[in-house]
Amino acid sequence: MGPNLRRYADSVIEVIGDSARGDEFALVRLTVSGERIVAADAPGLERPLAGLTLLEAAAVGGETLAVDALANALGPVFRAEPDAARVAVAMSGGVDSAVALLRAGEHALGVTLRLWVDPAGPDGDRACCSPSAVIAARETCHRLGLAHVTLDLRDEFRRTVVGPFVKGYARGETPNPCIACNGSFRFAELLRFADRAGAARLATGHYARIVEHRNRLLLACGADPEKDQSYMLARLDPRFLDRVWFPLGEQTKNETRAEAERAGLAAARRAESQEACFLAGGDYREFLARHGLRSEAGPVVDEDGRKLATHDGVWRFTPGQRRGIGVAAPEPLYAVRSDPSTNTLVVGPRRSLATRSVDARGRMYVPVKRAQAKLRYRSTPISATVRDREGGFSLELDEPAYAVAPGQAAVLYESDVVVACGLVSPARAA
Repeated sequence: MGPNLRRYADSVIEVIGDSARGDEFALVRLTVSGERIVAADAPGLERPLAGLTLLEAAAVGGETLAVDALANALGPVFRAEPDAARVAVAMSGGVDSAVALLRAGEHALGVTLRLWVDPAGPDGDRACCSPSAVIAARETCHRLGLAHVTLDLRDEFRRTVVGPFVKGYARGETPNPCIACNGSFRFAELLRFADRAGAARLATGHYARIVEHRNRLLLACGADPEKDQSYMLARLDPRFLDRVWFPLGEQTKNETRAEAERAGLAAARRAESQEACFLAGGDYREFLARHGLRSEAGPVVDEDGRKLATHDGVWRFTPGQRRGIGVAAPEPLYAVRSDPSTNTLVVGPRRSLATRSVDARGRMYVPVKRAQAKLRYRSTPISATVRDREGGFSLELDEPAYAVAPGQAAVLYESDVVVACGLVSPARAA
């Protein structure tokens, strides 16, 4: 129980939320019994809160700081009676989630996850989980007369997503934090919220589809190949798909923006959010240096072990990288692999980056012998023979893949359906 929540009896609690901007400050104090507010001290709101359910209170607008304080009070305790028509809609403040909200209709309930963003980053406002994004998401809901709830998960996100990102680079891997966030952390938290909000379904603005394939529900590519997010969502457990809805899966981004414009939504003109949002627009190497990875000189060697130069930290390099190697050679040299235990970077020509064999730790959702393997978000899928193994699967690629990086996701497709997802293991990738 946090410091802003005090229990008086089994069914009565006092909740406090606050918000500040510069010299301005707002405070909301609520007394809650069950799912209803029995007393409230909440100046700056457009209507009194006493007698409202938590769901009704979450739709109340007013002065920005006052509404923000109310949201901070409601988030930890919000709950509502189950309603088969209610849809919880994940709201980022952008155009995609705004149109998903429109599609969900009058029984929609918006929810935004406030996640940790590096305060030293240069452009935190463009993150999908920044304070300004939270406010934009809430304003979209309130303009439509819908409730909105903010979940402050900054500590959980930093522990579950950011921490493993830093540790992965320290191990010589190239982790993709968006895979860990979208396919695992984010949906786990959103589905837990949907349960306490009494929502039968969870909708998001992702460009992906859910289809029946081999007698079970599986994730599939979105109709817009330029915006398809099935790779980022590939770790989403198929067991949860019967409760998930992707309203934008069958349309293009241009169609989404046009729909938002017709509805008069401010989000229609909002800029795209950043990938790896917690970097706040900064360089990941600078971020890693600020968060515990040391700049330590070590050798740059060729594949025969001959020293060619010196680097200042192997975690600054990922397979396929040319920038920063600092070696003059007859042909371009690339980072091939690194050994954190000796702080050694191995470099070689592009042909040294090729591999036909990849191991991955993860899950096969349906058994397959042949599949299309996608080994990076923007990479072209490669046909592969698939072998099931304990804790994951192995791939023998029909043609070489270049710069396969340990820690990246290996996503397998049968036609356009996701049939397996794992993280590339270091041994075979090297």
